[in-house]
Amino acid sequence: MKMFKYPEIKSVYDILKLKKLKLPSYQRPYKWGDKNVSALLYDIEFAIKQRDEYSNFKYRVGTIILHRNKDEKKLHIVDGQQRIITLALIRKALDQKAETPILETEITSKISEENIRRNYLAIKTHIRALNSDTKKKYLKAMSSILEFVVVSTKEPEEAFQLFDSQNTRGRALDPHDLLKAFHLREMRENPDEKKQMKHTVGKWEGTDPKEIRGLFQDFLFPIKCWVERDKGHKFTLADIDEYKGVSFDSPYSYARRTDKGMPIFQIDQPFVSGKNFFIFVNHYLNLLSNVKETVKKDDFNLFLDWDGLLGVGFSYAQQLFLCAVLYYCDRFGNFDKRVIKRLYAWAFMIRLRMQKLGFDTVRNYAIGAGKDEELIYLPMFYLLRRSMIESDVLKKSEVLKNMVPMLKKGNIKYSPKNKKRVQVLFKNFQNTLSGDLNSGE
Repeated sequence: MKMFKYPEIKSVYDILKLKKLKLPSYQRPYKWGDKNVSALLYDIEFAIKQRDEYSNFKYRVGTIILHRNKDEKKLHIVDGQQRIITLALIRKALDQKAETPILETEITSKISEENIRRNYLAIKTHIRALNSDTKKKYLKAMSSILEFVVVSTKEPEEAFQLFDSQNTRGRALDPHDLLKAFHLREMRENPDEKKQMKHTVGKWEGTDPKEIRGLFQDFLFPIKCWVERDKGHKFTLADIDEYKGVSFDSPYSYARRTDKGMPIFQIDQPFVSGKNFFIFVNHYLNLLSNVKETVKKDDFNLFLDWDGLLGVGFSYAQQLFLCAVLYYCDRFGNFDKRVIKRLYAWAFMIRLRMQKLGFDTVRNYAIGAGKDEELIYLPMFYLLRRSMIESDVLKKSEVLKNMVPMLKKGNIKYSPKNKKRVQVLFKNFQNTLSGDLNSGE
């Protein structure tokens, strides 16, 4: 393949058969997971269906940036390795005899090796379920439907400048930036929403990006994982499909039902894409603010740390508590004092039982994955989701009534550095909650 002076459109097949492609040592590991692979397979199926209806239909699967290394006479993949490798795995699963040079290059990362192995098994399972005609359509799609936009440079500096320009514009790209772009595009394609773009996005533009980032990173995404009893991970660009919503013109029954429910939102339920995304974000920014203001009230008498002075472990427990209250209020629409104190007891119990509390432990605790002699790990978010009325929450967390008085001073753990503040937490914890929980007030 000759060197590209300008961006060119090349079929996926043309790229996958290149023997000069190489993954340079500076590349990050291959990290695509099940959701990414499933989304790509869905895109391919969608493209095939569109081609059946429109004979000239083409589908762009993304942009790749290449740098020609003069010494090795290789084309280094600067951007696009996740998609290229996954498409190569799909092609290999469709035809074992097919040449897939990129899969024969040296892989030095153990993370990449494991993800490639896992994804290939998942892809093979998917391919086995297809009939022979559909498999042929998949293979044909790689040469006649699926395309890459290919940009290649001679100088490595130019390649990285292109990468920065396309992906970061000089700063780390946040998932919510891509979501904003995606939903703006959805609005442009919806005639009823196109005229509302300026007004709808106004509040977003007036909000500190840190608030939006924190909303997704610290609250919405963890809750979405925990209700499914999935411990979750840091919210990244790979997770944005969780918030793309459903298309306004989707033919599926669940999508039509979702459309009729707008603009009533639930954290663990989909919304219609486009303007509803911006309303969704604004709604949860407001609800989170209300939650924080409510738990600060004197009549709750909760020991909280809004200035971040009590250490990382305390902040993790507090975040867990706020997530639980946010999900409870999202589901039932009120602030029942008894329930909020139960959620406080549940969230801060783990802090008192751990000398050092890390977020990985918090995530396991949130989904009920673990226990110790004095502490049962309740999957609180799952229990909240299963509760149909508020009294169900109290019944399902009944075990907390016995756990609070059982927690004695000798059971709490702390390092010498944080001994005093943990003891203050314990004293307030007992005084505030023991009577309330055991009296049923």
